[in-house]
Amino acid sequence: MNKRQPIILMFLMMLIAVLGLVITACAPPQLRTLTVMTHDSFAISEDLITQFEEEQDITVRFIRSGDTGTALNQAILSKENPLADVFYGVDNAFLTRALEEEIFLPYESPLLLEIPDQFKLDPTFMALPVDYGDVCINYDKGYFEDNNIPVPQSLEALLEPQYEGLLVTENPATSSPGLAFLMATIAQFGEEGYLNYWQALAENGLVVVNDWETAYYTNFSGSSGQGPQPMVVSYGSSPAAEVIFAETELEEAPTASIIGPNTCFRQIEYVGILRGTQNTALAEAFIDFMLSAPFQEDIPMQMFVFPVNENAQLPQAFQENVQIPNEPASLPPEQIDQKRESWIEAWTETVLD
Repeated sequence: MNKRQPIILMFLMMLIAVLGLVITACAPPQLRTLTVMTHDSFAISEDLITQFEEEQDITVRFIRSGDTGTALNQAILSKENPLADVFYGVDNAFLTRALEEEIFLPYESPLLLEIPDQFKLDPTFMALPVDYGDVCINYDKGYFEDNNIPVPQSLEALLEPQYEGLLVTENPATSSPGLAFLMATIAQFGEEGYLNYWQALAENGLVVVNDWETAYYTNFSGSSGQGPQPMVVSYGSSPAAEVIFAETELEEAPTASIIGPNTCFRQIEYVGILRGTQNTALAEAFIDFMLSAPFQEDIPMQMFVFPVNENAQLPQAFQENVQIPNEPASLPPEQIDQKRESWIEAWTETVLD
């Protein structure tokens, strides 16, 4: 064996090792990933997410997990080994359950100073408010003008004979806006009186369908112009959507909302850091990002809900066509959590059986 061979082999091994270090040093670093679990209705502009990713040098991955209840169930079932770092989308109808299951870590974002107290339902800062929306009765302006009928301004007014058969609502057992409207009647009439109200409403020709799409696009006259009911339980942002998505440009929305006291039910959506995350600092940064003005101002056109940050500006179509109630209906989250199923069961027996 040539005496130089061991020296050459050693040199080659050292060279390979050095090259390996150089290659490793030159390789681009692996980006960290922040995972956010949401309901299926979540949407935000891609350029905003890209900007956040570049600022934080990370990748954001979204897991859309069904409706609010289904997504929350997944977060609870996986809380010992969380599927994400952040959970967005639990609302005031499910807030108590999320807090009792202790799926969130507390975080008092500095951006909370820009959010009115009315949206802060969790004093422990486990769940921070992001947006809100009102479920209201929308009406077809043209129908009431053409028929010279006054627009009802209260839930009680809907029982008058002139409104017989004019309202369509969704089944609260199968529809989120249907459930919200049920809770508005409970806020107004109490648990002692809401079933009597619904019985009277049914006797006055109330129409019930299973989902919002059927109610709005088939039964409601204000959208298609062909439906038999000029009033529908929908969202406070629906008039703005009529203008934004109109095939031909509209000067104003053909629909509006009834916004008398307790006629609309306010839904507030929250975000929280999932307990067990390995990315707490990034999760806090993402929540700050969600509460900041740029994200908040993007919300209305993406999800047709309203920002909670008082410094966020609404799009023009919202400013001109949306009516925001001064006295929306509300119920304590713990009462909703405890009574939701029994309310729905009693409603079903009263209205459908």
